[in-house]
Amino acid sequence: MAKITLEFDGMDAVHEARTALDGTNWKNSMWALDQKLRSTTKHGISVLATNKEASDIEVEVAEKYREVIREILESYSLNMYVEYV
Repeated sequence: MAKITLEFDGMDAVHEARTALDGTNWKNSMWALDQKLRSTTKHGISVLATNKEASDIEVEVAEKYREVIREILESYSLNMYVEYV
């Protein structure tokens, strides 16, 4: 099993440490957002109201936001679909 050690010096590094430790939470949050938008684009379920059919405009906007999310993640060399073993 691989082991990674992160070291942060001083109290000023608390923010950097928290950011490093929250990586999985950020990934899971982006995944959840993408899945909400996917429900709209694939199944026509409104993001705004549970059990309501999405309008054509809402589907288009959800599709565009999924593209934007992927572009942003790619620009940071991130991929929410990659599982590290």
